[in-house]
Amino acid sequence: QVQLVESGGGLVQAGGSLRLSCAASGRTFSSYAMGWFRQAPGKEREFVAQVSASGGYTNYADSVKGRFTISRDNAKNTVYLQMNSLKPEDTAVYYCASARLLGHPYDYWGQGTQVTVSS
Repeated sequence: QVQLVESGGGLVQAGGSLRLSCAASGRTFSSYAMGWFRQAPGKEREFVAQVSASGGYTNYADSVKGRFTISRDNAKNTVYLQMNSLKPEDTAVYYCASARLLGHPYDYWGQGTQVTVSS
């Protein structure tokens, strides 16, 4: 069984920053790709960013490219999402997820953390 626990969400003004964390347990963290997704009220969940098992490859949704940075610390079994220049449209519940490989389905999900950006 895999457990993913997100933290770091909150309320921030537009232009501000937040760093989300996702602590993983129950599988060999360093062997799996990790991703961040988000779901705004009334909208479908959407991809935000992902990182390969080694951390050497990342990719981002166009809407966050240049503002968000995904990273991981395999020694701490944790993946991060640094979010800068936040906009009201970034308001959503943010979820981390794990996959056996990039391009494979994300099969384990955290419970989510709320990010609210005020204008």
